[in-house]
Amino acid sequence: MLLYTEVTRYLDFKVVEGSFVYKGGKIYKVPSTETEALASNLMGMFEKRRFRKFLVFVANFDENDSKTFEGVDPKSTNMRDVYKKFDLGQDVIDFTGHALALYRTDDYLDQPCLETINRIKLYSESLARYGKSPYLYPLYGLGELPQGFARLSAIYGGTYMLNKCVDEIVMEKGKVVGVKSEGEVARCKQLICDPSYVPDRVRKAGQVIRVICILSHPIKNTNDANSCQIIIPQNQVNRKSDIYVCMISYAHNVAAQGKYIAIVSTTVETAEPEKEIEPALELLEPIDQKFVAISDLYESTEDGSESQVFCSRSYDATTHFETTCNDIKDIYKRMTGTDFDFENMKRKQNDVYGEEDQ
Repeated sequence: MLLYTEVTRYLDFKVVEGSFVYKGGKIYKVPSTETEALASNLMGMFEKRRFRKFLVFVANFDENDSKTFEGVDPKSTNMRDVYKKFDLGQDVIDFTGHALALYRTDDYLDQPCLETINRIKLYSESLARYGKSPYLYPLYGLGELPQGFARLSAIYGGTYMLNKCVDEIVMEKGKVVGVKSEGEVARCKQLICDPSYVPDRVRKAGQVIRVICILSHPIKNTNDANSCQIIIPQNQVNRKSDIYVCMISYAHNVAAQGKYIAIVSTTVETAEPEKEIEPALELLEPIDQKFVAISDLYESTEDGSESQVFCSRSYDATTHFETTCNDIKDIYKRMTGTDFDFENMKRKQNDVYGEEDQ
């Protein structure tokens, strides 16, 4: 999405140094290649071989070539049966589903396996491209993303009005016609906003707890990585949703030399959210200082087709932006009536730059 919109002109990314998963109180590197599978401490010797076979199957799988199916029907065999076929144990299923395929719950087990296979392939291919992990993070932090889009929008004639409060969303006959601020109205035909602007058009869909921790040391058992992503699968800590830890540091220009910032997040499930994230905080000890925030999650109660007000969802607990990207594509489709056409964007770029320059 960032490449096709060319917002990457204004951003520099750096690879995140490691991808880890939690098992039995400890963290381990996520194995995603055959070599890593055989060297990993996550599994016993026989399990390693079975998992290696599974990875080879996934790597060779091609939905257009039935010779690669090995008796699996991508559209009807569910993922639970694929795991059974390779005789994979619960711990391996946990890290495959949550740390490789990046699912947030276990609902995917009873769905057709094609999407999961493609997700694991995406992880492995991204890892092959970047080396240490499949994740990238912008230098100077995530605040660079909206800044990059602001510049891009300005190039295409967008106007930014900064430091303006929104007094009222002006509606006529059930449709949005403008936004009122300090006595002036900016007129519009469509409006995109986050839930805080339209409390009457959203419903609460849960809560997220986030804890920002400042550390003076890398996280232990990560090989002193300057940055990493840790996923704690729900089953490992008797929960219904995963806990995420994203750690970055001076290496990504987001902290002073020698300082590390770990952000822990999860979906709130009990009346004591801080207790829920204890397993993650234990991994980070000693913590210099922590900042806890509990946010409500909101989603729109309407699709915007009548009012032409299109409201995004609140940010969920995930740290890898997949759900955010899906939300953006969903808003685009609701506004225009068609899917965002990545291939068309590609073609436009080629028209402008020529294929060689890409």
